[in-house]
Amino acid sequence: MSLSFEEHAARDARLVILRGLHEQTDGRLNEALLTKLLETFGHNRSREWVRTQVQKLKELGAVVVVEAGTVLIASITRAGIDHVERRSIIDGIARPSPEL
Repeated sequence: MSLSFEEHAARDARLVILRGLHEQTDGRLNEALLTKLLETFGHNRSREWVRTQVQKLKELGAVVVVEAGTVLIASITRAGIDHVERRSIIDGIARPSPEL
């Protein structure tokens, strides 16, 4: 199966989000901070697009999402941590590179 560029970009963005959450002491970030994080890695997308990726990560079981007013807050799950740490793979998220 050949993936479109958009799907490759979305899968990479989901990995960037998971890695960003994994780096946090409490494993959480809000959508505004996730948008800035993604911009750092070349994903210059709308906040709505970021929300869509966060919701997809929720569907995949990689994050839990809480709404604080109009803002989404994502928290990484054990499955998300296992993906980032290469213990298991979640289809729909880019595979992390080995740490060198």
